[in-house]
Amino acid sequence: MSTPYSDTRSDFFRHHYEQGLLYADYIASGEPNQIANVRNYEALIALTPAQQALLGSYARKMRVLVLSGLWCGDCTRQAPMLAAIERACPPIEMRYLDSRSHLELHEELRINGALKVPVVVTLSEDFFELSRFGDRHLSVYRRKAATECGPACETGLVPPSDDALAVELAEWCDYFERLQLMLRLAPMLRRRYKD
Repeated sequence: MSTPYSDTRSDFFRHHYEQGLLYADYIASGEPNQIANVRNYEALIALTPAQQALLGSYARKMRVLVLSGLWCGDCTRQAPMLAAIERACPPIEMRYLDSRSHLELHEELRINGALKVPVVVTLSEDFFELSRFGDRHLSVYRRKAATECGPACETGLVPPSDDALAVELAEWCDYFERLQLMLRLAPMLRRRYKD
């Protein structure tokens, strides 16, 4: 008897996920200046107590595949945010892949026709795709539009304000909350876990 639940790309995503690195290993694979940039952002990223409590309440496993590049400023900023979320939420298991070493995956995850990073693919415990997201949240695009659409041009050398980082981190938390609720309410998983 066939099941109504399937994803023809689950083996593709499982293959890439299994090749992925844990956060610490991924960061350690960078050049010294790239590692220093990530460490600078790690010091600026802090979940609120409410965000920690919400993330800590999640029950459904999520496998998260992060296509990234330590040479990328957006990745350098977002990877520590993702790591903070993973630390606060044991059911989330992230794996990181360098986009330049995984061209087949990078091709699959094009956005608006372009090879972008970071791209986050969130998968269920069965490696069914829940969502893919890249490369920036709305708050970042708003900030970029305000500084780059007109006479001002952001250099990217100065980190965003603490408030801007907090808004972007909150957007990541909202992203994962939506997906956790999707999993929590999925009929297949509710039957599996009798909840």
